[in-house]
Amino acid sequence: MPSGRIVIFAGGELLPEHLLLLDEEDYIIGADRGALFLVQHGFTPDIAVGDFDSVSPEALLQIQSGSRETISCDPVHKDLTDSEMALDLALNRQPQSILLMGVTGTRLDHTLASIQMMTRAMQRQISCSVMDAHNYITLTGSQAVVEERGYTYVSLLPLTPEVTGITLQGFQYPLENATLKLGQSLGVSNVLEAASGTVTIESGLLLIIQSKD
Repeated sequence: MPSGRIVIFAGGELLPEHLLLLDEEDYIIGADRGALFLVQHGFTPDIAVGDFDSVSPEALLQIQSGSRETISCDPVHKDLTDSEMALDLALNRQPQSILLMGVTGTRLDHTLASIQMMTRAMQRQISCSVMDAHNYITLTGSQAVVEERGYTYVSLLPLTPEVTGITLQGFQYPLENATLKLGQSLGVSNVLEAASGTVTIESGLLLIIQSKD
């Protein structure tokens, strides 16, 4: 089992430049159209998984021939999204970190479900992030270092009803032992002042969203 990073490509918004982030040591999982995206750009998914209801029979054959392993399921009689099936496979391999790409897009329900899925990785002490062309999202229940990644803003949003003891270092707008409640926008559109900043909280779960227009 790999001890490094697992990268999941799902069927949402994907760009060719996302492929530049891959390392040779990465274990790659393609979910539904995410697997097709990888194969069509010359990458071999270690696993392709999903119901594949969004690809043609010809494309499915392309996925099967271009992946090391393919796991398919019935598109009707299933309880999980393709992205969550991919996440389950990743969690079972117990990596150090998981990067989710292609899990955002026009379907807000899928986007929110994918963001909430990060809590499952946190429960296993596995770092998990969501990335697309405009956002890089992480989750913390204690402390996180936010690195400069070319995004303009850093926003903090509670994922639990309340997040307490929020302290920021290295940001334009500092906070000291602050509390954020669900529905408040106090933590939106902060800015890093250096190459990195630190977010520390005492209780709750806090989304850290780096974003740009």
